[in-house]
Amino acid sequence: MNENNNMEVITGGDFKRMVAGAYSELLLEYEKINSLTGSGELAGTHILRTMGAAIMPLADVKDDSLGGLARRVATAAIFGARGNAGVVLAQLFRGIAKGLIGKYDATSSEFGKAFQYGVLYAQRIIPDRPDRSFITAAKAVAKGAYHSVRNNETITEILTAAYNAGETSYVQKAEKDAGATIMLSFMSGCLKGLDGNFVSPAVSLSLGLNARHRDMPDPRQDVVKPYCVIFKVKNTKLDITSLETQLKEYGSFALIEPQEDGVRVHIHTDHAGGVLEQATGWGPLRDIRITNMSETHALGVNNAIMKVAALAVAEDDKAAEELQEAGASVIVHGSPRCCPSVAELVSAAHSDIAASYVLVAACENYHLVFKEAKRLLGNRVELVLLDEHKKELAALRAFDTGLSAKENAEIMQKRGQN
Repeated sequence: MNENNNMEVITGGDFKRMVAGAYSELLLEYEKINSLTGSGELAGTHILRTMGAAIMPLADVKDDSLGGLARRVATAAIFGARGNAGVVLAQLFRGIAKGLIGKYDATSSEFGKAFQYGVLYAQRIIPDRPDRSFITAAKAVAKGAYHSVRNNETITEILTAAYNAGETSYVQKAEKDAGATIMLSFMSGCLKGLDGNFVSPAVSLSLGLNARHRDMPDPRQDVVKPYCVIFKVKNTKLDITSLETQLKEYGSFALIEPQEDGVRVHIHTDHAGGVLEQATGWGPLRDIRITNMSETHALGVNNAIMKVAALAVAEDDKAAEELQEAGASVIVHGSPRCCPSVAELVSAAHSDIAASYVLVAACENYHLVFKEAKRLLGNRVELVLLDEHKKELAALRAFDTGLSAKENAEIMQKRGQN
């Protein structure tokens, strides 16, 4: 029987400090992580930008419930995830949020279990191979936390035990690697944040960024707009140009279509309520639909121009032109060193260009991001996952607008691998 009478309660404020501490620690470590990364991927930069997207909703949030804050952070992390490392971190937050759903606050044991749940989510998304350093570190961390959770210890003791187990696993390795460094930096930052002991030159939740140098990512550039809001306004006298100007304040993508009795509005935003409040002054609202694009959802067809389109990632205009000549209709900006976010892929698919899409990845650094986009968008998006640009071009040349997305993906995958 457990004789530990720990009565500690973890609040939303505690969670905010932990997340801010983790971001601060990654600010200190992201360049080191970059140096440990192979395959041309800047895993440290990707993980920092994902973490930056995750903390941004906390800057002005009015919800102080633990479960609510955890869900907001998870939503932003999933949608703002960049690179394979960023997707893994986002899944960690997704699992933590699942474990804390509906809770205003939590006991140390409840929070510890939610953290273990997060580690499980992160593990599941990575193929379990011996060379996957994050898997080894995650398993060690989860094992370290297990007994502390069972003994009903404080959250500081739980996180310390988890960190120590992960560090022991890390120092036993002959070579240091990015995956384990990310996990240990995250754990260390959570502990420092919980104690209010920030040692980095970091960012505050009021967005005061003290950059060590000009190349440090600014989290304000990674704010995500995870809510797809679609509605109709019944008013034939609306000035579309004026509406577009007003909506720029709320969204990264906005489409206003004239209708017989008014307009149809389609916008991606981080403040769905603000958009609707603004729109109430335009006329009667009808057919309102709000979709959290960071959760699995059906991709609606709204007057799509094409039956099926191929989407690819280009670093510059020259590369974009080459991809379009090969068969791509939709281009997202990015490169192996600056991977596009999940949000950019999902938002492109929501643009109503096509009824379905084939997403073509040119390198392994994109693979988990593309898979996450597929998880969110479902069967109307198919993937072609390759590891070289020349294979990408070969696959795109096999694209056929007369075939379905699934049929295209099968043919293109084979063509790209030959």
